Amino acid sequence: MSVYDKLKELNITLPPVATPAAAYVPFVRTGNLVFLSGHIAKKEGKAWVGQLGKNIQTEEGKLAARAIAIDLMGTLHAAVGDLNKVKRIVKVMSLVNSTPDFTEQHLVTNGASELLGQVFGDKGAHARSAFGVAQIPQGACVEIELIAEIG
Repeated sequence: MSVYDKLKELNITLPPVATPAAAYVPFVRTGNLVFLSGHIAKKEGKAWVGQLGKNIQTEEGKLAARAIAIDLMGTLHAAVGDLNKVKRIVKVMSLVNSTPDFTEQHLVTNGASELLGQVFGDKGAHARSAFGVAQIPQGACVEIELIAEIG
């Protein structure tokens, strides 16, 4: 099954690449690697604002991370032209806007990791880091970046 068939089965439409909010580009390709800049969680087109452990719970954070994975795939599609060229999702790094006592950043990030696995199968299994941070641009609850290998 192609990546696009899987996306259709999951009722996912890839968004266009978002315009960067500062002095950076959405992605950089070097050799067979594509580095995607951090994408913040969005809800209804605006930053998904909140802090895990304060006014957002783990399950909602997981939904935010899943939404970011969809945005990341849209950017990856723009970077390579065809998601079927993805040989491997190599690394995901997740920043979770959270209170000092919140310790479920890894569970929040599963929202993105699980979707990447559903869409790419074994090629979606990746190395990962998940950090709790004091704040994210625009007050977003989660930001995720991704590195992919292209065949």
